[in-house]
Amino acid sequence: MRILWVKSGGLLPPDTGGRIRSYSLLRELAHHSSVDLFLFYPEHEQDIHAQLKEICRQVTLMPLPIAPPKSRADYARYARNLFSLQPYAVAKYCRPAVKRALAQLLEREAYDVIVCDFLLTASVFPSRLRSPMVIFTHNVEAQIWQRHFEVSANPIWKAVSWREYKTMTWLEERQLRRADFVLTVSENDLEFFTGVIPREKLAAIPTGVDIDYFSPGAEAELPNSLVFTGSMDWLPNEDAIHFFAGEILPLIRREIPDVTLCVAGRSPSQGLLDLADREQSLHVTGSVPDIRPYMNRASVYIVPLRIGGGTRIKIFEAMAAGKAVVSTTLGAEGLPVQHGQNILLADRPDEFANHVIELLRDQNKRGALGKAARQLVAQNYSWRSVAQQLADILGRVILSSRSREFSATRLSGGYRARR
Repeated sequence: MRILWVKSGGLLPPDTGGRIRSYSLLRELAHHSSVDLFLFYPEHEQDIHAQLKEICRQVTLMPLPIAPPKSRADYARYARNLFSLQPYAVAKYCRPAVKRALAQLLEREAYDVIVCDFLLTASVFPSRLRSPMVIFTHNVEAQIWQRHFEVSANPIWKAVSWREYKTMTWLEERQLRRADFVLTVSENDLEFFTGVIPREKLAAIPTGVDIDYFSPGAEAELPNSLVFTGSMDWLPNEDAIHFFAGEILPLIRREIPDVTLCVAGRSPSQGLLDLADREQSLHVTGSVPDIRPYMNRASVYIVPLRIGGGTRIKIFEAMAAGKAVVSTTLGAEGLPVQHGQNILLADRPDEFANHVIELLRDQNKRGALGKAARQLVAQNYSWRSVAQQLADILGRVILSSRSREFSATRLSGGYRARR
């Protein structure tokens, strides 16, 4: 099987949910198939993407001069994009030079199937393709912006979110209808997309986890300690910590005054750093070389997300490490978890706080919850097994495409013969 994998945004280091999922599946597929990679992403120092040549047969890298988020140049480009029908993320990444380079590659090379990684990536593809295209969606992108709009109190950000929600809805529907097949990372996302395209063009592949890398550690848990891990330059993660610190942490502190929360993840905003300065029980690390020590030392892993889509790899990582997890229902959305058996779920601040308090006070209960969580992911959700499911789906897409081509050729030939 000859595969072209096309992705917008970086892939290395695999330090965000989307990168982890893409890199892990790409690496596993490359063990058994011929995989070429076309990658376009913001240029940066110490770029290590050339390492991907050790995995893939051929790698095309296109670092782009993209303004940093929330910079003057970023705001200026956003203002210019207001007069277009494109979501800002498309205008930001999907440049004409990228489209030309991809078109040239597709003219030179022949592939059995093309994987378009993330919805936005589809905007750089030529209108006609010789190979079937599979769009790999990690989220319902429009839904994320809708949720930003619903929870935001800032009128400017609310207006921005509304515009992105509307333009993303148009783009999402257009690109999904164009694809030969669409992959989702959860049954929830799949059901959402059945309102756009036929069910037979959809399949869900589960989130996976590296069960050898994430495993119960030897470190002793710190009493009354909580942890949250994730990229803090992703707005849903930042919102989650502000929500937890403002509405849930005070309720826990009434019962457990010495409770602490460690937030481990790259690029925390100044607002989050200021919050940590005011809140002595909150520690924000910034980028760390390895999140496992922070995860293993904590008594309870929390996921107080109010915004987002797709599935949260962070939860499976914590479960693989044998941690007791407390999450909102949206935080665990799309994951095959069960409240009370391998996770605790709550949306109201008081309920969330009560679950955390209960686990902090009961070592046996959190140990049993963590053990059940580890068992769930270890038995069913290693990246190897998930990648095999993906390979099977790609194989079926290829066979279906060839069958359609064969039928079209026969019909065309028969028509000419009758004439």
